[in-house]
Amino acid sequence: MALTTRRRQLLEAHQSRRRPASSDAGLWSDGLGRTATRSAQILLTLALATVSVYVMLQLQLVVIPLLIALILAAAVYPVVGKLRNLGWPSPLATSVTFLGLLVVLGGVITGMVFAVRSEADELVQQATQGWTQLQAFIAEFPLPVSQAQIDEALAGIVDFLTSSSARRSALSGLSTAAEVVTGAVLMAVVLFYFLKDGDRIWSFLLRWVPARRRGKMQKAGAQAMDVLGSYVRGTAIVAAVDAVVIGLALLILQVPLALPLAVLIFIGGFIPIVGATIAGVLAALVALVANGPVAALVVIAVVIAVNQLEGNLLQPVVMGRSVSLHSLVILLALAAGTILGGIIGGILAVPIAAVGWVIIRVMSGYTEDGPATEPVEKTAVG
Repeated sequence: MALTTRRRQLLEAHQSRRRPASSDAGLWSDGLGRTATRSAQILLTLALATVSVYVMLQLQLVVIPLLIALILAAAVYPVVGKLRNLGWPSPLATSVTFLGLLVVLGGVITGMVFAVRSEADELVQQATQGWTQLQAFIAEFPLPVSQAQIDEALAGIVDFLTSSSARRSALSGLSTAAEVVTGAVLMAVVLFYFLKDGDRIWSFLLRWVPARRRGKMQKAGAQAMDVLGSYVRGTAIVAAVDAVVIGLALLILQVPLALPLAVLIFIGGFIPIVGATIAGVLAALVALVANGPVAALVVIAVVIAVNQLEGNLLQPVVMGRSVSLHSLVILLALAAGTILGGIIGGILAVPIAAVGWVIIRVMSGYTEDGPATEPVEKTAVG
């Protein structure tokens, strides 16, 4: 009886709230009014997102090192946790992990720079000659494609790549050596504090979240860090496998510049879908010039086989479902990230999109099988 009375009271209160208090309220209670209200909310949300992106682009010298430090911290933080579980003091575990990561990154980056820089001129020359031969082959091929159409398409690509929108990248603020050093130092400092005080920083930020949403935010943060860590570790493993397999094929075929090409394939592996493929095409162009069309076709076949191996075996096994995004979403994120932030934006776009999807999924109660079926307290029927 008490429950029935309570339901009646809640229903009457709900109906009284829906009843227009005046003629002005009635203007917004019909279908057009509700549509206008929702449209205004969407416009305000888009305006806030636009302002946020603009501010981040203006502060890219701070934002980019911060994001890179966060992603690296997510990747190596499990090492800190394991060392602490083994009884290591927290400062020692953090310092050892931090210094080890710096040594590995420094060695890899230095090796890549010297490998590419020592033969960069020859690499560009070989790729240019390969593109010229490819143009001649397409022009002679029995297809309705003229040399003028090829030149027009190439000019369009060059115009886009040299346009102001393509040059407006996240690296533009790091063009000078001083800014590069500043960004690297800031990234290292922020990375150390993320490893050392990541839990305390997150707990401090959660204090500003309403108590009723704090549990979901805690869960969203934990899953976001898991996604970031799994993505970086998995991508590095997949990129290394791509570089080793294709690099070995180049060495067996005695294609010159095999080491710089393998390095470029490894770097391209951090740009999903298109990065490793473009680097593989570059390797095929070099093989076309140096060893002829047969070697180029073999390299293309190896690149296709590696891409199939990556998509059907390596990524599901190594990365699992850490980045459960559709390929179309990944391509759109890559396009947006490249336009806004250049190469760095393209590399950071997918993990940022994955983290955003994790947060939306947790906050909305969505699961991979559909909306979560958590018990919801019934109040009144509206």
